[in-house]
Amino acid sequence: MPRSTSAEEDITEKTVTVDTGSLDKLRTVIGVLDENLMTIARELSLSTRIDGTKIVFTGEEADVGGTVVANLLAVAEAGEQIDKSALLYCISLAREGSAGDIGAVLKDVVAVTSRGKPVKCKTVGQQNYVAAMRKNTITFGTGPAGTGKTYLAVSFAVATYKAKQVEKIILTRPAVEAGEKLGFLPGDLQTKVDPYLRPLYDALQELFGLETYAKLMEKGVIEVAPLAYMRGRTLSNAFVILDEAQNATREQMKMFLTRLGEGSKMVVTGDLTQTDLPDGKTSGLAHAVSVLKGVEDIAVIALTERDVVRHPLVSRIVRAYEREEQRRRKGEKR
Repeated sequence: MPRSTSAEEDITEKTVTVDTGSLDKLRTVIGVLDENLMTIARELSLSTRIDGTKIVFTGEEADVGGTVVANLLAVAEAGEQIDKSALLYCISLAREGSAGDIGAVLKDVVAVTSRGKPVKCKTVGQQNYVAAMRKNTITFGTGPAGTGKTYLAVSFAVATYKAKQVEKIILTRPAVEAGEKLGFLPGDLQTKVDPYLRPLYDALQELFGLETYAKLMEKGVIEVAPLAYMRGRTLSNAFVILDEAQNATREQMKMFLTRLGEGSKMVVTGDLTQTDLPDGKTSGLAHAVSVLKGVEDIAVIALTERDVVRHPLVSRIVRAYEREEQRRRKGEKR
């Protein structure tokens, strides 16, 4: 946040004054060739000018422009990169009147990778997701690709293990494939399911480091297996993650959730719009979210396209598909 901010009386003009100690951060906020500033002006239909250490916005949403700059300064002071995705997110936050939220989000370190890089939430939705995992025994995290559902869950699992709050980490996914049957693929069962579990392997290796990861796998401290392997077990003193849960059936979901043992936490993640189940099969994730919402010690967090932290185009793709789905549903009702 800037160290001092002043606003002029005219409601159509907003001036943000930055102390000289923040000039480097101000350059980061403004962007190369003032690109960030021009994006703010374009998105909010404002005119803008720079007067020394002052940024002046003029227009109906001048106050919003000032809030965007304040939030971007918080991003810069947190040492985070201001890419187009972060810029557009700060604009949407400011429009909602959520001034200062982004600064609090970026101070929330979920875990630290093997190379010492902090894993932080990037959006308010992600922060709510992590807060739910901290507070509840079972957390459901739904949302489109790129919202960090899986990576944040794995990061929090690793942090929980390092804090000695659990004794092992178990990660599982339904082995549901699009277009191929496992029986026709070469190799043993582990070889067949490995492609489905690869994102989980990659996240664990980044967080633990390859050598530590290999040792923990060998000792059985980390277990990565298809959902079918969970049947008949009681999972105690473990952090258990069910990923791609939209591909679990209602029966599989009930089986998984009832594996919960003493001292364990569970996180269930998935995208309700991308199920690979056969026609006529209800997603166990959709059913569980409906049945268990409001149950004590269970949280349901719905991330949206606003929480996508990949390329900004991903958010636009998600929105386009959501609009098409809404049109399809309206057509079916007729």
